[in-house]
Amino acid sequence: MEFDRPDPLRRNTCRQSRVSFSSDSPSVRVCGFGSSINCSMGCVSMIPVIVPVWTGAFVALVKLCERKRAHDEGSRLHSVASKKMTPFSVRLGNAFLSMFVRFGDMGRAWYVFGKMCERDLFSWNVLIGGYAKAGFFDEALCLYEKLLWVGGVKPDVYTFPCVLRTCGGVPDLKRGKEVHVQVIRFGFEAEVDVVNALITMYVKCGDLRNARLVFDGMRRRDRISWNAMISGYFENDECTEGLRLFITMREVLMDPDFMTLSSVISACELLGDETLGMEVHGYVTKMGFLNDVSVCNSLMKMYSSFGNWEEAENIFRRMESKDVVSWTTMISVYENNFLPEKAIETYKMMEADSIRPDEITIASVLSACACLGELELGIKLHELTKRTGFISYLIVANTLVDMYSKCKSIDKALEVFHQIPVKNVISWTAIIVGLRLNNRCFEALFFFRKMKLNLKPNSVTLVSVLSACSRIGALMCGKEIHAHALRTGVGFDGFLPNALLDMYVRCGRIEPAWNQFYSNKRDVSAWNILLTGYAERGQGGQAVEFFNRMVDSKVKPDEVTFIALLCACSRSGMVTEGLEYFSSMQQKYLITPNLKHYACIVDLLGRAGKLEEAYEFIQKIPMKPDAAIWGALLNACRIHQSVELGELAAEHIFETETRHVGYYVLLCNLYVGSGKWDEVAKVRKMMREQGLTVDPGCSWVEVKGEVHAFLSGDNFHPRIKEINAVLEGFYEKMKSAGFSDLEFGSVDEVEASKAEIFCGHSERLAIAYGLINTAPGMPIWVTKNLYTCTSCHNTIKFISKIVRRDIFVRDTEQFHHFKEGICSCNDEGYLGRVDSRLEEGRSWFSVLFVAYPFIKEIDTGVFGAMAIEMELLYSCYQERIMDTQNLNDNCTCR
Repeated sequence: MEFDRPDPLRRNTCRQSRVSFSSDSPSVRVCGFGSSINCSMGCVSMIPVIVPVWTGAFVALVKLCERKRAHDEGSRLHSVASKKMTPFSVRLGNAFLSMFVRFGDMGRAWYVFGKMCERDLFSWNVLIGGYAKAGFFDEALCLYEKLLWVGGVKPDVYTFPCVLRTCGGVPDLKRGKEVHVQVIRFGFEAEVDVVNALITMYVKCGDLRNARLVFDGMRRRDRISWNAMISGYFENDECTEGLRLFITMREVLMDPDFMTLSSVISACELLGDETLGMEVHGYVTKMGFLNDVSVCNSLMKMYSSFGNWEEAENIFRRMESKDVVSWTTMISVYENNFLPEKAIETYKMMEADSIRPDEITIASVLSACACLGELELGIKLHELTKRTGFISYLIVANTLVDMYSKCKSIDKALEVFHQIPVKNVISWTAIIVGLRLNNRCFEALFFFRKMKLNLKPNSVTLVSVLSACSRIGALMCGKEIHAHALRTGVGFDGFLPNALLDMYVRCGRIEPAWNQFYSNKRDVSAWNILLTGYAERGQGGQAVEFFNRMVDSKVKPDEVTFIALLCACSRSGMVTEGLEYFSSMQQKYLITPNLKHYACIVDLLGRAGKLEEAYEFIQKIPMKPDAAIWGALLNACRIHQSVELGELAAEHIFETETRHVGYYVLLCNLYVGSGKWDEVAKVRKMMREQGLTVDPGCSWVEVKGEVHAFLSGDNFHPRIKEINAVLEGFYEKMKSAGFSDLEFGSVDEVEASKAEIFCGHSERLAIAYGLINTAPGMPIWVTKNLYTCTSCHNTIKFISKIVRRDIFVRDTEQFHHFKEGICSCNDEGYLGRVDSRLEEGRSWFSVLFVAYPFIKEIDTGVFGAMAIEMELLYSCYQERIMDTQNLNDNCTCR
């Protein structure tokens, strides 16, 4: 074989590169890492074909790249070597294998392995270990089986720990036992490292019995043996046995190390035993391990789980050196204990110390941003994840979806969600929760159905979807989820039973709600849900009775209980009872009132017309009243038309809450009721200047298992003309019954056509659609995203009287049951009474729909004249319906 002789010019270039090699420790000595790689690449391109002296140079360069983690330069070396030096020698191939395995580039590692002319045991061990570390367990086991069939190469003490780690990672107990047999066959059962790996394998596979047998059979144990067995007990929820073994370890005079103590601290956390944890903390201090970073990290995490974030903070501040895990743990401590401000502050301190965050850090800070609505910082972190590559971690992508959702940037959340290549249950749950939070409930249900095609939802997913069903009154969908939960058994030991109960209550189905209540564990939350249901319906008497049953059942009421009870009393006009319960809350049940309880009392007094007493009560509140308390007073002033006091309440509100559109609407309605149109214009101008807009009204009605949505002024429904025909008929009859113009509109409708106003309200559209598409006598169930205005309240009472149907409407304030012209709320919070006019309206309108077929047969006297008039009206209505049907026949968008 002939060899090309080295060119003198190339020899000079190599000298100028200032590269030297040492036989003791091959390395490249250059001025700085960057220049070493660049200069070396110049030499590499001049390597003569198959000159043995250059193998040592290549190996040195490869090891340099591995040590400096220079992936790009190492890849270029591999590219050059693949062209000029294949097949690789054992020495060079092993160097490349080790480098790519360390980089986690298993694809190139496998390529190098295939290009080697021959392989020694080191080659097999490096690749098997690399696959095991990267989580490619099947590939690692397959490679090990190939090794067993290769002649001249047998596994050694380095092979078996890698293979056993792989069996534990799967976990595959059967394969692990087979490897155990091979350990004995090859005579390595006395090797401590191999036996430690055996213990770890059995622990990971959940076989503590065999793990303990192997441990007890060891003639010689090191700390790793003890740590493997102790941590194995803790990992498999056998904390008591693990602590016993820890005590035994101390009795045989084997001193624990930082790994032992970290495991014991984690066990205290799992047991929830703070006293034991403090004792271990004292032992750690005595043994001098408070300078160990990992032990301190475990202590912080333990105290966080006990809710003792102050002690965790003390440990963090006393740490002399902190790694990224320390900072991340402290951020997580604050985030888990609902202190997002401190979490973000700690992250900024971490940045100032030039500590590079990891994916867990980013996820924790993003969660804090979600809690605070810190969209700006969240966007910066999103950009950071793109630059650093953390966006590829599923935990980071999922937390980004959650952050954008809670910061009201749902479109950005959807964008991130769609960019996730492989989504898990948490990804889908995050976007479903986000859509629900942003009132896009139909999309939430759509994503849930799409998720079920490939993944099994967990209890958190089901709870989120049930919340969406409750929001839009999608009873049939809620029942489907109930059936799914019963069929799969998912979630009945968590929040799902109460979520189902809440869904039935909010959808107005009391009987299935009671069945759900009695069929599951009745904790305080379950009682509160039903109590809240009574409050929403304005059934104060039933709420009080139910509360007494709760107390008799030895269930201790909490803060939420009294909020629901006080609301029920407020909406039923039970002032004396409400004040008594407020007093007993402090004296009998030892619950300190918060601002929400004070707001309930203001609402209680205000609704009853006791405005001065409500104002005096506010003056005596021992803490600064918030906007909700003043808002309750403003709402009472709206009801009772007390403009001066209402303006005073509004002043207090706008001192702290300038962006809440609801308070501006309340003030507008106060002025509208008093005829102060100039003041209305001023408030509307303030809203425009601040860019505030009122959310459009949206109502949902469920018909034949399908939920239909209607927006205010909706003109796009395929049957809108038919719906408007029904509503315009109601409008004419209400005018004839003596309704004033004011009752047909609100502040936003001053200049609009009264008929258009009447037909434009979302709940009226939903009710009309329900009347058209359901059998006579069937109840209509409607859910609305806003408060039902006085005009709609009066109109629905009128409609329920005319059509003789029960109409149920749940808005953001309460549940209304309209029957025979009467509402279950007894018109609490609404101006005007229309009961007398309803009777007149019904006598006219019912003739049109009910009596006309009989009256038309009479042609004499008064009845004859009435028949002629009714025939004209009835024919007009029929023509309107026929026009609509003809239009729908030609309409393709159904």
